[in-house]
Amino acid sequence: MISKIVANAEEAAQGLKDDMTLMLGGFGLCGIPEKSIEAIRASGVKGLTCISNNAGVDDFGLGLLLQTRQIKKMISSYVGENDTFEKQMLSGELEVELIPQGTLAERCRAAGAGIPAFYTPAGYGTEVALGKEVRWFKGKPHILEHAFEADFAFVKAWKGDEAGNLIFKGTARNFNPLMAMAGKITVAEVEELVPVGELDPNEIHTPGIFVQRIFEGQNYEKRIEQRTVRPSA
Repeated sequence: MISKIVANAEEAAQGLKDDMTLMLGGFGLCGIPEKSIEAIRASGVKGLTCISNNAGVDDFGLGLLLQTRQIKKMISSYVGENDTFEKQMLSGELEVELIPQGTLAERCRAAGAGIPAFYTPAGYGTEVALGKEVRWFKGKPHILEHAFEADFAFVKAWKGDEAGNLIFKGTARNFNPLMAMAGKITVAEVEELVPVGELDPNEIHTPGIFVQRIFEGQNYEKRIEQRTVRPSA
């Protein structure tokens, strides 16, 4: 068996270069590759195109890469929690491509499945459809969307084994499994790394064939994006 284990996020990020396209899993701040983002920031690479459902918050997640102006373009679905993002977008400093959430997910899935493009009704009649081919199916207009191409995919899993098999937990299953299939190089950071054979094959969400590098992270923050509590009695 070829060893996919690397010592840490810094080693996992080897090969990153300016102007690359990266996928980063997670939903809100749940299931984001915290340690990989820190390593990307430390590497100093610039001009990145980042594909992620959201752009983090000002001081966490992808917000850290926006602070250092390492991101040239964001391809996202929801970006409303980041003031730094807003300022850079409105000033023209940051290029932004907003995509319907289902289309974002399908463009990831298509890349992993080897499907170059597909038609979807989502976005027809809006700015999303500008410049895109339109075809009609069953009397309804659909626009052509292309699968993503990413140099790296960085994902966060709950458990993984030495062969790269991954199990995600709860909301972290949003986008992480799809992106894990889609990167030319997929880096998985996990909370618990176990020997091959310890994971129940029936519970594996991403087979190790899609993962090239894996490491066990430490001291995850797991921040809550919007904490809402009841007043105390």
